[in-house]
Amino acid sequence: MKSIKLILLFVFLLSGCTGAGSDKAAKKKLTTHQRDSVLAKSRLPGARAVGKAIEVSDSAAVRAKRINKLTE
Repeated sequence: MKSIKLILLFVFLLSGCTGAGSDKAAKKKLTTHQRDSVLAKSRLPGARAVGKAIEVSDSAAVRAKRINKLTE
């Protein structure tokens, strides 16, 4: 009887370990911009600088698109 309980416990523990790979596949990967945005909103040292860099980069991208439209 004791050996059956041990076997059942072992099977139960093994069944709990099989789903570890599916969690990684289910997670969505964030883009660099999204990760930086999350960092900019945090209270870590230098987070404000990251936020400002994102703001400047986005502004430059919008400006470049506007210039490209004018030259077409």
